[in-house]
Amino acid sequence: MATVFTEKAAEAANILLVGEEKGGQAVHDLIVAYQANRRSGTASTKTRSEVRGSTKKIYKQKGTGNARHGDKQAPIFVGGGIAHGPRPRSYAKDVNKKTRRLALRRVLGDLIREERVLTIPSFEVADGKTKSYIAAVEAVAPDARKVVVIGNAFTTETERSAMNVAWSALYTADEVNIENLLNAEAVLLVEDAFETLAARTA
Repeated sequence: MATVFTEKAAEAANILLVGEEKGGQAVHDLIVAYQANRRSGTASTKTRSEVRGSTKKIYKQKGTGNARHGDKQAPIFVGGGIAHGPRPRSYAKDVNKKTRRLALRRVLGDLIREERVLTIPSFEVADGKTKSYIAAVEAVAPDARKVVVIGNAFTTETERSAMNVAWSALYTADEVNIENLLNAEAVLLVEDAFETLAARTA
């Protein structure tokens, strides 16, 4: 598979190939942020003050030969509270715009250098059928097992035709992220989307 550029897209490609040695850490930071932001952070345990039960001292302080104890909600007892357990929290991480642009430029540049980007003048499935979508993708990238199609916009029929294809997905140039691109063996890039992606990395 070889990268094919139209004359219009070639100029935008040059922007993505600048500074090819930079951006590795930016890619890592952004992927970590994506994964962290998907965490729900709802894990929760009860402390000794939240466990239901009597707060009565379980036996007198002195004279029993046993260690001193208060109520049964203490963490050392079965059924008691949990010490230092998880509490609801946010795992969200912020990544600044400069880092996001650098990461996207690095990933797109790598895909171009590895000849995994194929530019096409347009992409549309008029009948909205899954079979037609698969045929359209395989006509351009017959050997790829993971294919991402990127365009500025898609018709409703085209979006519907891609819904049941597990190994391929449609993304607009405004919404696609590096996680989508890193998982792809081939990227079908509609010509009008190239300039949008280049603008996102500038």
